[in-house]
Amino acid sequence: MSLLLGTLGVAGTGSANQLVEIKARGEMVCGTLSTTEPLGFTDPKTRKIVGFDVDICQALAEQLGVKMVQKSLSVEARIPELQIGRVDILSAALGYTAEREKQIDFSSSHFQVPLKILVPVAAGYKTLADLDGKRVGMTSGSTSEYWLRKSFPKIGVVTYHDSPSGFLALEQRKISGQAFAQTSGLRYLKAGKGKYAFIDQAISWEPNALGIRKNEPEFLEAINDALVNLENDGKLDAIWNKWLGTDTEYKIKRENKLEPIDQVRKNML
Repeated sequence: MSLLLGTLGVAGTGSANQLVEIKARGEMVCGTLSTTEPLGFTDPKTRKIVGFDVDICQALAEQLGVKMVQKSLSVEARIPELQIGRVDILSAALGYTAEREKQIDFSSSHFQVPLKILVPVAAGYKTLADLDGKRVGMTSGSTSEYWLRKSFPKIGVVTYHDSPSGFLALEQRKISGQAFAQTSGLRYLKAGKGKYAFIDQAISWEPNALGIRKNEPEFLEAINDALVNLENDGKLDAIWNKWLGTDTEYKIKRENKLEPIDQVRKNML
């Protein structure tokens, strides 16, 4: 079965079993970002998309006994591309929200990061209240946009197609700050060479998970079982440490381990 026929077969048949389809085709198509270092970005030497999210999908595919096929997606296109069957699974800096869960299913959360706003040091902003009435940028459709609109309505929201566009606007002083999951924003903190800093106060905490199409219980169970295996054998820690850990330039400790999505929902109430 060709990749195209296999993928469309899953999307176009409500009664199809996605796990069976993936194993029959021998490939799992994984949607990742491609401009968000170190989660999913282009390796300048190989020109391939690499990163934490890519390695997670590779490890999951190995658990299922299939090949991983990476497909680059924008933040806005993540959920639509999954829903229409162009990818089988999302490993794309995908934060859990109740609103998104109306559209797709989520695996257990394999990591959590704070959502923070990067601001110019010279501006002297110390708390989120200092940004009331100011314009803050973020990627359209991101969890940062969701929580900023929900919890901090006095802060003006300006959305961009991707993080590089938002950071350019920040550098041009068109916005007063840029909101990210901290893991996504660290590259811009570094690029600023001391001109920028994160406000300590978090907008919220983002539980990240894998995205699965609705009504695929066997595939979802298989992914959750695979995540448990990867946690138990230390593979999730190893992937984290490779891209984000204390021996990298990002120096982030993985404090939160694998957490069932039911528990994530309770924590967010």
